[in-house]
Amino acid sequence: MRVPFPRRGARIFAASALAGLCFSAPARAEDAENWRELETKYIFGFTTGSGIGIEGEKEFTVDTIGRFGKRDGRYNATETKYEYEFTPSQFVQFEFGALGSTHDIRNVTDLDDRRQVAFTGGFGEFRYLAVERTSNNPLSVTLAVEPTVRLIDETSGERVHNYEFETTLNADVELLRNRLYAGFNLLYEPEYTHALTNETVRETTLGTSAALSLRLAPNVVVGGEAWYLRHYDDFGLSAFTGDAVMLGPNLFVRFTPKIFMTAAWNAQVWGREVGNPLSLNLAEFQRHRARLKFAVEF
Repeated sequence: MRVPFPRRGARIFAASALAGLCFSAPARAEDAENWRELETKYIFGFTTGSGIGIEGEKEFTVDTIGRFGKRDGRYNATETKYEYEFTPSQFVQFEFGALGSTHDIRNVTDLDDRRQVAFTGGFGEFRYLAVERTSNNPLSVTLAVEPTVRLIDETSGERVHNYEFETTLNADVELLRNRLYAGFNLLYEPEYTHALTNETVRETTLGTSAALSLRLAPNVVVGGEAWYLRHYDDFGLSAFTGDAVMLGPNLFVRFTPKIFMTAAWNAQVWGREVGNPLSLNLAEFQRHRARLKFAVEF
């Protein structure tokens, strides 16, 4: 199955890759055993690693996720998190912030034409490091919960009251010391939406991912990931509506000890909608998604 690469996504990832090459040092010049220990939270793209940072560390992040392509017409939507993060202990991390969105929709079945930029809502996140990596244990596991309130529907751009409670298990394994990492996520994401028309929607997304990232240089990590996602029209997981598989590369670059960037792109390579014989699931998901995150630690 051939999946076209969106021009905008290509430019984002190509620019990010070029930046990584410009700021990296040749891997041969360094001994991986002597490299600084890497925080794994951001090195897997859409898959979140288990790292929670250093005790007392603070961080400000701008994290944009773009979703592109439906069955027909033009569909481009983004959601950006403006996030403050604080790590009060080596096992606990808190995050909170505001959301902004953009929508550019035209001639898409079941969606109104729309072109807008809007304040979307807010979110908070609590992360707990349940299993810590040690010299004798390469596995690290973090549990995370993220409640979100939206005033704008992330798919259609319509005004709504949306409540989401994302719960994830983030795990990673250090396969080669300071060099090669495997990441795994489990996702449970129930949502309740009340539209201005008094219509209510209850839905749930389940997901699992696997990722592999290689540290090419002390400040550059590249890799790839795969996601399997399932959608239900209820909270009890009895009204299955479709699923999808998404694949793509990712890049992590640390420009300075306190400034870094993550870039990722996924394409839907397989999917099905219940009751629709056409390939791919473009009702609950999208053809492509891209991520670009910049962060400053202090």
